[in-house]
Amino acid sequence: MADAPAGRLKSLDLFRGATIASMILVNNPGTWTHVYPPLRHAVWHGWTFTDTVFPFFLWIVGLAVTLSTARRVAAGQDKFQLLGHGARRAAILFCFGLILTLFPHFDFAGIRIPGVLQRIAVCYLIGLAIFLWSSWRGLILWTVGLNTLYLALMIRYPVPGCGAGSWAMECNYARLVDSQFLAGHMWTVTKDWDPEGIISTIPAISTVLLGMLAGYLLRASGTPLEKVRRFMLQGCLMVIAAVALEPVVPINKALWTTSFVLIMGGLASICFATWYWIADIRGWARWFKPFEVYGLNAIAAYMLSGLLADIMGITKSGAWVYQNLLLPVASPINASLLYALLNVAAVYLAVWLMYRRGWFLKL
Repeated sequence: MADAPAGRLKSLDLFRGATIASMILVNNPGTWTHVYPPLRHAVWHGWTFTDTVFPFFLWIVGLAVTLSTARRVAAGQDKFQLLGHGARRAAILFCFGLILTLFPHFDFAGIRIPGVLQRIAVCYLIGLAIFLWSSWRGLILWTVGLNTLYLALMIRYPVPGCGAGSWAMECNYARLVDSQFLAGHMWTVTKDWDPEGIISTIPAISTVLLGMLAGYLLRASGTPLEKVRRFMLQGCLMVIAAVALEPVVPINKALWTTSFVLIMGGLASICFATWYWIADIRGWARWFKPFEVYGLNAIAAYMLSGLLADIMGITKSGAWVYQNLLLPVASPINASLLYALLNVAAVYLAVWLMYRRGWFLKL
């Protein structure tokens, strides 16, 4: 634990906090039978509010790397030392993800290897390595290259049963690779493919790189309002590009398609510009203090929410709260939403207490 660094970018903390709070909200309904459509992932192609949460966090990771690492590189700090520090952080984060997966049964034989924290760790480390030895032009080339590789594999590689170029849930190249290399160690809901699988991680890395490019844009010369306009313009152009590409490459979160990379990168740019205007230009950050508290302990909040959900499930206390306290006062779908909001509030209380004591989880 350590004190929060001084001089932080308020908008980044608010955006990160709002993203983590949203992640807890969509992950913890009272029952999956009754959930408002925006609080569910798209069944396959398309996207909902829920589908923005994970790519937003990866984009934020990239932006944070630029802001924290560019100064160290400019000061002459050894790049291999920085990469070593990043590898340590990534390893700890990956282990945190495995702990959440194992808890409470600790079934090592059938452990799910991919996961949210695991993907963040992998994308962060590879993105950091690219960042350390690339200029902003290099980041663009890497972004294009990673997506070109991904599209080549998805479109050109023949898959038994459906040939090449299939984007169907039942048959696609990403699913084939997961079934061959992750058999027995995938998400139990899907069993023979994983939403955080191997091939879809390739374009997910480029989401981090887009965040890094946003960091370069933020550090560039210009007034704060000029930067807001640039972020808005960049975001709109990326959304338009995604829509134009969608007939050929569908927007799909589970496959993390290139059109998904573009639309989520664009929306993240627009959302960050909004937070930047609210917090760092208008000075209204104090009105969104809960998001700042969440943002300063984002990984701790995510870990706590996962452990809380598991404990509530094991003890059946979650079902009891939903059925005996919430269903009598609300319709099933609203009771389910209230339960999710209670989870957000409970985790907020925990990270607020950490904030009050000056405890910040630093990897």
